[in-house]
Amino acid sequence: MEREKRNDTSFSRKRSFTFGAYGGVDRFTCGDETRPESVEDNILNILDSPTCESKPFLSASSNQRETELFEIIEKLQGSRIDEQRCEFPLPLKSQLLTIGGELPLILRSKSGGYWIDPPLERLVDVSPTSSPYGLDPESYDIMERDAEAKIYQKYFHSRYHHSFTAVDPSLGPLVFSVCLEEEENKLRVILRMKECSLHGVFSVSLFPNIPSAVELAKMLCDKVTVSKFEVVCYLKAPELITAFDEHRESPNFKFGILYQKDGQFTEEDILSNNEESEEFKEFLSILGETIQLQGFTGFRGGLDVCHGQTGSEAVFTSFHRREIMFHVATKLPFTEGDPQQLQRKRHIGNDIVALVYQEGQTPFLSDVIKSHFLHCFLVVRRIQRGEETGEVAYQVSVTAREDVPLFGPVLPDPPIFTDRSLLREFLLTKLINAEISCYKAERFSRLELRTRSSLLESLQTELSTRSQCMMGDPSLSVLPTSEGVRGVSEGSGGFIENFKRAIRVRSHSFETLGVPRKSGGISSQKPKTEKDGESDKSPGPLPTDSLGATELKDQTSPQEET
Repeated sequence: MEREKRNDTSFSRKRSFTFGAYGGVDRFTCGDETRPESVEDNILNILDSPTCESKPFLSASSNQRETELFEIIEKLQGSRIDEQRCEFPLPLKSQLLTIGGELPLILRSKSGGYWIDPPLERLVDVSPTSSPYGLDPESYDIMERDAEAKIYQKYFHSRYHHSFTAVDPSLGPLVFSVCLEEEENKLRVILRMKECSLHGVFSVSLFPNIPSAVELAKMLCDKVTVSKFEVVCYLKAPELITAFDEHRESPNFKFGILYQKDGQFTEEDILSNNEESEEFKEFLSILGETIQLQGFTGFRGGLDVCHGQTGSEAVFTSFHRREIMFHVATKLPFTEGDPQQLQRKRHIGNDIVALVYQEGQTPFLSDVIKSHFLHCFLVVRRIQRGEETGEVAYQVSVTAREDVPLFGPVLPDPPIFTDRSLLREFLLTKLINAEISCYKAERFSRLELRTRSSLLESLQTELSTRSQCMMGDPSLSVLPTSEGVRGVSEGSGGFIENFKRAIRVRSHSFETLGVPRKSGGISSQKPKTEKDGESDKSPGPLPTDSLGATELKDQTSPQEET
């Protein structure tokens, strides 16, 4: 009995989830299936089956070295290292596949929850020598995350207009703006609510007299029940309103890059690669330029540009007025004795989208990387287009969680690229659109609504109170400029930054303006000090809707806070 218990214990080792994944369980198996086994089933069955001769993974001496290593890491980075771990299942069999035929780039997990494009059944007739069609770079359009974000800046900010605030019993805080475009004899209005902003244009000729703010608001939304709006007369109101409208917009993106060699099925194998082949280096050069992190002044995506704690190099590029930083696994710090490579996963596991470069015929499993952040993977495999010519081509496939909507550009049929510049244009557009589309997933959209609600509540309170100060209300003293609102403007988007900013805005407004806090609300935080004169504006949502300020702080890497 004790021998069996020891054997079970020897199979048990730790595995990391990304921040916020507490109490999770790895799922590699499901119920028995009676249908005939396919190539996909054979591969997954190999992964599910334990090795015949099981031995403890670590000897006593290596266990001791690992313990000492993590004690050092814990002292450097805090106790949350241990909180990022959970128990492993039985060890996976790492053997090369001997199944005949071409293998797909991606296999869906048996637990489900992911879609794959192109579908596996469509790849049956894909031939590296076939001539692809559907390659149209003019159709590679980058999606807009918020179509209403630039309307105020474009049509209101430079024109004479009025803004109003109110608190609706059912809709909550409202911020309303109206502008008379005399040259076109039109009224342009925007109504900001917790759920969304509504924009409308009305012809002045429709009204005998210009309607009131309440009437215009009810024309946009019949759920508005307020009988009166307060006029905003604060001189800096346009800047505050613009900052709120554009808080979701960001010109910066960060993506992970994983290097998968032939025969590698597990997260640990993929994250432990250190050597870069010439083919992989060539692929990285297609995406961007390898830069030295020390003293780098562009968008750093949470990487350390001062002390070398996140490696010495990274891949960076500019693309259609956007800056992109790639977290390349092989360029991030490697920790001897740590099979989980937490120093690498802390960055890649906090990205929303990752790109996987494959060498060989080993498929990538949709859920092999355990993370609450990662929602989409683009997988690229280098292939030979013709045996005689030896022309290099790249085959592409995409997988995402089932609640992530489809996004463009559409994969060509077959999904094979031979032109390097066309591949770059396609991949970078696809990566950006993938992240924007991932924000619509249930987990992220729920948190985004919470962030918007908090920022709107702070904006309405700020505008109302400062307008009263402008009119000489003796009950209010002179107020300093809110740090939180400045942060909204400077932050320029990014899910983690916006969420933390919403917490700071709300706490700062409550303390400064003398507004009593709601019981059970979000705890306050001190404003973040931006080091080296640069704010990190990397987008990256949080895993759950129930995270508070303390949890958020614990789950954000130090580099992302600087």
